[in-house]
Amino acid sequence: MYSSDLKHFFNQENWEKANRQLLVKMMEEYTYEGMIDPVMTNEHGKWKEYELLITDHKHYSFAAKRDYFNGLKVKPGSIYVTENGIRDEAADAIQFLLDIQPIIGMSAETAGHLIKELHNTLVADMHLLGKASKTSDELIHEDYALLEGYMSGHPWITYNKGRIGFGYDDYVKFAPEQQKETSLFWIAVHKERASFQSTKDTSYDNLLHDELSMEEKVQFEQLLQEQEVDPEEYFLLPVHEWQWKNIIIQQFAQDISRKKIIPLEEGKDHYLPQQSIRTFVNRSHKHKHHVKVPMSILNTLVYRGLPAERTLIAPKITEFIKGIYEQDSFLKETCRVILPGEIASINVDHSYYPELENAPYQYLEMLGAIWRESIYTYLEAEEKAVTLAALLHEDNNGKPFILSLIEASGISAEEWLKEFFQVVMDPLLHYLYQYGTVFSPHGQNTILVIKNFRPHRLAVKDFVDDVNISDQPFEELSVLTQDLKDVLRSERPEGLLQFIFTGLFICHLRYMANILDKHKSVTEDSFWEHLAHAIINYQDQHPHLKERFDIFDFFQTEVTKLTLNRNRMVDYGYGDGDDRPHASESGKVTNPLARYVREEHFS
Repeated sequence: MYSSDLKHFFNQENWEKANRQLLVKMMEEYTYEGMIDPVMTNEHGKWKEYELLITDHKHYSFAAKRDYFNGLKVKPGSIYVTENGIRDEAADAIQFLLDIQPIIGMSAETAGHLIKELHNTLVADMHLLGKASKTSDELIHEDYALLEGYMSGHPWITYNKGRIGFGYDDYVKFAPEQQKETSLFWIAVHKERASFQSTKDTSYDNLLHDELSMEEKVQFEQLLQEQEVDPEEYFLLPVHEWQWKNIIIQQFAQDISRKKIIPLEEGKDHYLPQQSIRTFVNRSHKHKHHVKVPMSILNTLVYRGLPAERTLIAPKITEFIKGIYEQDSFLKETCRVILPGEIASINVDHSYYPELENAPYQYLEMLGAIWRESIYTYLEAEEKAVTLAALLHEDNNGKPFILSLIEASGISAEEWLKEFFQVVMDPLLHYLYQYGTVFSPHGQNTILVIKNFRPHRLAVKDFVDDVNISDQPFEELSVLTQDLKDVLRSERPEGLLQFIFTGLFICHLRYMANILDKHKSVTEDSFWEHLAHAIINYQDQHPHLKERFDIFDFFQTEVTKLTLNRNRMVDYGYGDGDDRPHASESGKVTNPLARYVREEHFS
């Protein structure tokens, strides 16, 4: 079984290359997060030599340079391991993890689970290496949904394709990089067990009209009648095949036995999974809603379920975010920001787990669905959408996707970057400063809309998981109802600032800056200067918000360092807590924007 896949992807060359790539990432990110502390041993111009001591008989050495966050950028192919006087090129990422385990204080239980995640990640990386991929010059013409399948995962988290819960068969069938279209399986849930929520201009009947053909609706109704139940007493919702087979049948056996949950059939539409795995774009009808369904696999820190309290409130959060947009001319007419909203949701609680005090959160988010507006419904003539994550992609020849965009645009890299920062930062800053509201603008949530390959507009999605509000007494937040306040995280100023500083600057832009600098397109110094000027330009245009510029200060010398790998490896481990892990804090990080602060932004 899968012998052809194993022969094609599983070979020594792919295995060693995947390990070397992962080793570079581990060395960089664990150093950035302060879990390891390599010592500089020699200096040769741009590159410096570093050494990481493991024992008296073993050490790693490599060449690297410091970045603007006081982290390291390791030169590929430069990592060597010396043991008992024998020096070899390092090509074993999991052995490196075992070597540093006592240094960072990681428990054996955590290390064991992490080895499993790293193996899964390496298998996925071997598939990417063996895949007949397109060049960056070709990918800039690729469709939004298909482009996701070429991405290599979270740029910061080293175990970014761990996907605990998937077998190899599931990986081959459902992983985004496999780019295999799938159908969603539909079930009926009695209205006693489920709740439907929507925005004011959406109804359950309208949603089904949009999502299912008349033939499908008639077919599903007949199946319910054959079960001798009244179809009017049920909600219909899609579930993922993996979730149905591995979670729903077993955990909701009582509901199935009592006909509170009735399996129907696969829908006729075909979908592509996006990088988040649980969000699907309709390929049969691209203007139909994107669908988000729970998948109880562990990947990049959390189980990929749908938290009940956020599923229930999703449409109201959409109305709050869009309500701001509708009455703000800067957002609506100047930025023309796109906000694909989560317009409807169905939530189904388990019969028993919610009664268990401090129940593991994974058991509270097993069944439900969220429908989000399709990005395609917002795109105008000649506009094309790409996630920010795509801007970090480099093809198999080493050419970055972003350089292909810049070349095709016909303008200089400096001009392209200036336009990019204005397009991205203006709406994010306006929501923060004017309304005390922030998104988590990481690479998957934030979508760049390009026109003639130039930055044109910004789209932001995933409000239900990643919208947060200020704890300051801003008048603009007084409109929030109590149910919204209960779900939206209220953060102190520094905490709110972190969603942009860490979510965008650290989690995305530091990699983008390195790519452009490495390819001699824009220096890192110019990169951060352009970003600083974009923030200052916004502030100059909105002087009435000066007090809030001081509250949310992007130009402070240092910012609290949030750490994602440390979260799993040291602080949280693999325990089944009652809440999703939040980012750990560990020390301070240098702010590259601090050098560009002006004493007075206003004349």
